[in-house]
Amino acid sequence: MDVFKEFASQFSSFAWGLPLIILLVGGGLYLLIISKFLPFRFFGHAIQVLRGKYDDPNDPGEISHFKALTTALSSTIGMGNIAGVALAISVGGPGAMFWMWISAIVGMSTKFFTSTLAIMYRGKDSKGDLQGGPMYFITEGLGKNWKFLAVMFSFFGMLGALPVVNVNQLKQAINDIILIPNGIEVNLYTNLVIAAILVVFTSIVILGGLKRISTIASKMVPSMVILYFILVLIILGVNYTEVPKYFALIFTDAFEANFIKGDAALGGMLGALILLGIKRGAFSNEAGIGTAPMAHGAAKTDEPVREGLVAMLGPVIDTLVVCTLTALAILVTGVWETTSDNGVSLTASAFENAMPYGQYLLMICVCVFSISSLFSYAYYGTKCTSFLIGADKQHYYKYLYILSIILAATTPFEAVIDFIDGIFAFMAIPTMLATIIMAPRVVKEIKAYKKRMKNT
Repeated sequence: MDVFKEFASQFSSFAWGLPLIILLVGGGLYLLIISKFLPFRFFGHAIQVLRGKYDDPNDPGEISHFKALTTALSSTIGMGNIAGVALAISVGGPGAMFWMWISAIVGMSTKFFTSTLAIMYRGKDSKGDLQGGPMYFITEGLGKNWKFLAVMFSFFGMLGALPVVNVNQLKQAINDIILIPNGIEVNLYTNLVIAAILVVFTSIVILGGLKRISTIASKMVPSMVILYFILVLIILGVNYTEVPKYFALIFTDAFEANFIKGDAALGGMLGALILLGIKRGAFSNEAGIGTAPMAHGAAKTDEPVREGLVAMLGPVIDTLVVCTLTALAILVTGVWETTSDNGVSLTASAFENAMPYGQYLLMICVCVFSISSLFSYAYYGTKCTSFLIGADKQHYYKYLYILSIILAATTPFEAVIDFIDGIFAFMAIPTMLATIIMAPRVVKEIKAYKKRMKNT
């Protein structure tokens, strides 16, 4: 296990170098500028599309705009918002949240472009079914010479979709919130029991396909966001005198990096803080990674720009709203300075500190967040597998996916998060390169869409 931890740490450090930051953040800024800041100009229109104003049941695709967004959000609103934010603050201090915001604002344009391309260049799998995602917009939009990027994305996508972080943090939450306080000794056996229960539950759902996944996700995601929202607002209400102080500290510490632990990066401790915030932001909203275009590529629409607009709402809901609430809950309760916890345990300490049975209420949210993410990631992984080896063999991935739950429940959190960080980096490279190359085509499509809207 120590060897795996060391490998995962080195792998993550290697992948998240300066070139990737330039590609993700610089690429996102480039997309924001050439679209003339479209995410901000079209925000109201995006809400109308999401509400179903333009839905047509006869459009090509499998699921509605709303279901596409909730399927994508069920993977991003999850452990990135509870464990990811907690890890960012426990390692980087309050300033890490500011750089997560920057990653989300830039990520809105990235999500818009990648998901618009996912509709513009839908491909067909070996069964002849219409599919979307980076591997299809690379092969359909750039041609066979670029297929190596599509293969690279799909290979790392299969690994990145394994549910190791969600399962690991769900196991940690069950241990820290339920088992240990009730005097039950936590060991390999108890972790395996938790894994076995999850294996049974996940198997029932993921073997049911996208329709079942999107139906369950669209019911679970809004309700779990509302419950989590209410609980965090209670925490902020109880500690209302502390909120302005810590909100201001997020901004000041973003440039002072007074609380960061670890090694310098990109020239100093501030560089290490920026890197941490962007990395955790990418883990939270997955902008530029390429997962969301696989869900949005299945949407029922013949207007690519509409799906791009719906997709760009993801980082707003996910990072600017949900992650900020988590960060403030951790900061105002003071647990980030008084405990050595990280991940979901730190968030649980904040909830326990602020309200009676708070940790148990968080446990409900964690269960729903984690389990809904399990469904979405299974869908992403099977899509990548079917691209690589054929749709008729994609069920093999589901067995690998179910087995990985056992591995995740018995591995330390630091090793798991480093491994997934590294994999996400290698998914971002083909996604961002292809998106930047094809960005002018999206700009042309925006102009054509605006003309069509004027004529209706």
